[in-house]
Amino acid sequence: MAYKLVFSDIDGTLLNSNHKISKGTMESVWKLKQKGIPFVLVSARMPSGIHRLQEELKINDPIICFSGAIVFGAVQTDGTRQVLHNKSLDPSHVNEIYSLVSEQFPKVSFSSYNEANWYVSSITDEWVIQEQAITGTPPQVFNFVDDIHPLFNKIMCMGSPQEIDSLQEELKKQHPEIMIYKSKPTYLEIMAQHVQKSSAINLLMQYYNAKKEEIIAVGDNYNDMDMLQFAGLGVAMGNSPDDVKAAADIITLSNDQDGLKEVIEKYCLV
Repeated sequence: MAYKLVFSDIDGTLLNSNHKISKGTMESVWKLKQKGIPFVLVSARMPSGIHRLQEELKINDPIICFSGAIVFGAVQTDGTRQVLHNKSLDPSHVNEIYSLVSEQFPKVSFSSYNEANWYVSSITDEWVIQEQAITGTPPQVFNFVDDIHPLFNKIMCMGSPQEIDSLQEELKKQHPEIMIYKSKPTYLEIMAQHVQKSSAINLLMQYYNAKKEEIIAVGDNYNDMDMLQFAGLGVAMGNSPDDVKAAADIITLSNDQDGLKEVIEKYCLV
């Protein structure tokens, strides 16, 4: 099978445990570029957190942000990108979820995102400091009670695994219509109804006039499962939880063993 598109998660997939792109992985992406195969980054991150990695990889392909809430086309010759899709959370849901977290889960860190900004209650929050160090994205202090809300594409809640599990269970009871995923045991990502990585991939399949069997998707965590099941070849990283591995067609090496490089070289560079 000649694959035409590669979709890759970022954290735990493209990046190793030190949150870096290995030399081997970077070289394999460059070879993809030389073959004319788009390498699309798919992440719960905001656009600026993905742009930085594209610059490092020296690619200008489309990107999928906020697990599919925003999709950008490839960079044009004038440096701009077309917004192909942009879906926001219902403001009433944002208020309700903030109230729930504040009242019942006070140790959980609540923040929200749109295309331009990451909004937090406090920049001294330990979870915020940790996330900023990982993504390089500066937060903006916001009063979720009194300030006028802009439209948000994503809510992120960070806390202990036990608190995140309990919050996820409660949110699914109260808001079964919205999309709720764990991107890691301590991170809960909340997006609008029907926002999925697979839906965004489907949009880009049409953008490139590609068939499902002509695409590869690689990921490592629960919010990657739908795209692994959707793609013609769904690949779970060796560092994935067992449930994610079960959703994939094949399992590669871990993110610290150049698992993504192995997939690219085995299926795209032959």
